[in-house]
Amino acid sequence: MPDRPAVIYRYDGSFDGLLCCVFESYARRETPLDIRPADDPQAVLFPTHEVPTDADHAQRVFASLQKRISSEAQRQVQYAFLSCADDKALLIYRFIRLGLRHGARVMSMLTNDTVCAVDKAVRALLNERHHLLEFLRFSDFKGVLVATIEPKNFVLPLMQEHFCSRFPEERFLIYDKAHGMALIYRPYSAQIFSIEQLELPEADEYELAYRRLWKQYYNSIAIETRYNPRCRMGHMPKRFWGHMTEFEQEQRRLPHTAAGQVLPASETTDLSSPTRIK
Repeated sequence: MPDRPAVIYRYDGSFDGLLCCVFESYARRETPLDIRPADDPQAVLFPTHEVPTDADHAQRVFASLQKRISSEAQRQVQYAFLSCADDKALLIYRFIRLGLRHGARVMSMLTNDTVCAVDKAVRALLNERHHLLEFLRFSDFKGVLVATIEPKNFVLPLMQEHFCSRFPEERFLIYDKAHGMALIYRPYSAQIFSIEQLELPEADEYELAYRRLWKQYYNSIAIETRYNPRCRMGHMPKRFWGHMTEFEQEQRRLPHTAAGQVLPASETTDLSSPTRIK
């Protein structure tokens, strides 16, 4: 591309908006120094260009990823956008440019700094998703399953299919506290919403009894003579412990139940009743 005055692109922060930055770069025959969300408060010394989001332009770029590079590269770009990598917008832009130049072999160009950084970001995203599929803990609030997570990457879209297929007849909510988003599922209908705050009621005696049973099971299968906290943190990173039932401190005394006794089930309510979303 010919030399142009240094410019920084600003977009609306969406995936389509980022693809429009790629389109705009080729249309204007210029290479931006950086690509930042429009709400980024950081001051810049270079002129900026506001890139409008155009669904048609975004679709043309997205389709070209599969046609001119590969379906694997197309998926890599989608995953990279969900990651928490620093300067991910610029990394994705540079990755796409490399792909359009070199074709499908861009996926194996791991000695290239851009390709390596994108690959590393995607691996971190998928590893975190794998961990959360194992470590996520639901609580029952009158018939609605609720879980809270605080991931580094935006993994909710990658967790949706797993939990929706696993609990097709249940109603559940997974709250991503770190990103202010929530996956809400009713039978055969799932959506991801942006929410500012989620307030949950106190767990009832029925839920607390099951938490105690889970903790007892967790402690019972442990082999005391092989206790190895370093190994445990390697397989179960400590940053996930805050929302795992087996590590929670009991806030009140749990009711005593005899062996085999089942507490009465709570009445079911609408999905919105056990939570308040602001």
